[in-house]
Amino acid sequence: MAKGIWQLIVDVRNTFSASLSQKTLFSWHRMLLGTDSKINAGQWRSSAEPMQVVSGAYGNEQIHFEAPPSDRVPKEMERFISWFNETAPGGKSQIIQAPVRSAIAHLHFETICPFEDGNERIGRAIAEKAISQGIGRPILLALSKTIEANRAAYYEALKIAQRSKDITAWIIWFVNMLIDAQTEAEKQVDFGLEKAKFFDRFRDQLSERQLKAIRRMLEEGPEGFEGGMNARKYGSITQSSKATATRDLQELLIKGILIKIEGSDGRSTAYRILFNSPSLDDMGRAI
Repeated sequence: MAKGIWQLIVDVRNTFSASLSQKTLFSWHRMLLGTDSKINAGQWRSSAEPMQVVSGAYGNEQIHFEAPPSDRVPKEMERFISWFNETAPGGKSQIIQAPVRSAIAHLHFETICPFEDGNERIGRAIAEKAISQGIGRPILLALSKTIEANRAAYYEALKIAQRSKDITAWIIWFVNMLIDAQTEAEKQVDFGLEKAKFFDRFRDQLSERQLKAIRRMLEEGPEGFEGGMNARKYGSITQSSKATATRDLQELLIKGILIKIEGSDGRSTAYRILFNSPSLDDMGRAI
């Protein structure tokens, strides 16, 4: 699935200016789901069972919405694809505001839920395509991450919009989410640049153990390593003794690579990586 997601992301960005088509959507669906024999990849859903948008743990599910029956999907998608292309830049019903078109397109697609599985991911791809077409270039958005971080609010906003003829509130909510997704994407790019600078500066000064621990900390992204790094975690990651872990951490502290987390001391001393770069909003921000 992860490989398929990346293939989908790349294809959406490479073909953003092209018209949307059934062939494109089927291709994205196959990229996303691959050869999963349990899913009919690359075709509209056909089951007689109702397609419901559900969240919550098993036994405590909440039904947010029930999509049109399968026999209506081909016609509904034909209408959706026509609408999407007609509202694109240069189309006969062009929607100038790209975020508004993106919000409507996402809602429209998710309301149809045309596939057995993968509708959310492809719905996000459609939203990104609409934005990219509107600004004339591929856009970098952390849309999936932002939706996942606000999943309950997303489902609630979607549910209200799908049950109402007035989707103004949905458009406002979705556009604000797009802004958050853009901010998150910029943060990820900045973090990637900071990582590159960090390793350029310190790579030759770190042992294999220290490199392994630092890489593990950086895997967590801009949010940082939860709880910070301590001797116990370091020992577990590098398979080293407590004495070695403590000595390595002290070396990293002296070199200015780590900084103590305020309030931690003694056996509970924990550390965060210190980035010293003028490109960050907060000089010397610890993560």
